[in-house]
Amino acid sequence: MTLARTALVLSLGPLLGAALAAGCSGSDTANVGSSGSSGSASAADAGEGGAATGDGATGGKFSFFVTSYKRIQELSGSEQGFGGDLRFGFTGPGSGLKGADKICATIAEKSMRGAGAKPWRAFLSATADENGKQVDAIDRVGQGPWYDRQGRAFALEKAHLVAERPTSADPAIINDFPNEDGVPNHAPDGTQVDNHDMLTGTNTQGKLYAADATCLDWTAKDGNIALEGRPRVGHSWPRAGGQGGPRDGGGAGRDGGFVSPGSGAHWMDSLTESGCAPGVNLIEMGGPLAGAVTVGSGGGYGGFYCFSLTP
Repeated sequence: MTLARTALVLSLGPLLGAALAAGCSGSDTANVGSSGSSGSASAADAGEGGAATGDGATGGKFSFFVTSYKRIQELSGSEQGFGGDLRFGFTGPGSGLKGADKICATIAEKSMRGAGAKPWRAFLSATADENGKQVDAIDRVGQGPWYDRQGRAFALEKAHLVAERPTSADPAIINDFPNEDGVPNHAPDGTQVDNHDMLTGTNTQGKLYAADATCLDWTAKDGNIALEGRPRVGHSWPRAGGQGGPRDGGGAGRDGGFVSPGSGAHWMDSLTESGCAPGVNLIEMGGPLAGAVTVGSGGGYGGFYCFSLTP
């Protein structure tokens, strides 16, 4: 067992300890409700200096990114991330969306100085905003166009978003959306990790998926499924043979006890995660673990998409 894998195992707690005692190892080892050492930093960190990363960087066109695990860790102050509670200091009605927007702006500024002043919006649906009205993610992000940190097109107009993968996306990023530094999020450190589950609460049309698919409008993280529901997620990079979410009472195994399947390739509507509690799983193990109650058990860390209303 390598040093990195040893550190990963030590972070997993009693659930994994029991599995290891039963003889589990390698890719059969679960990483539920905690974080591993893989994928914890970007391959290139523009940081506060604002220098663009990679070829084709323009400095001006920066209006889309996937929140990286590195930044989610940093801003949440936890290796396990925010979970489904994205309030980030806000209180009252609509605080989950307001906090998520602020997270987007904060991360954008860390990548490119001055970018945080843009009007950033998290691609999240909710049952109610501060005025009690339903929020559909597709209506939060403007009309486009949107570009990644290196100036590559993500989508040229709003209509191009309503597809399994954005129809006008640059071929270099269409199947592996980049994080805030323009780095493909599937392999932020140069080694691929299973991290594609992105919180959306959204269906294939960009609208609210269900009332119980938003972690109480992005304010909940206790993992109480009966109260908080389970978040709907999209895939920042596609995976064939999409699965739904864990069936109620399905136990702790991955035995086909899943409902509400998605395509596995849809960027905003692929499956339902296990719950709203903070948690990270970066090891490929299939669909969400039915015995878990975290936002990341199916391959993720509670990341989400950020769009600016201006290019």
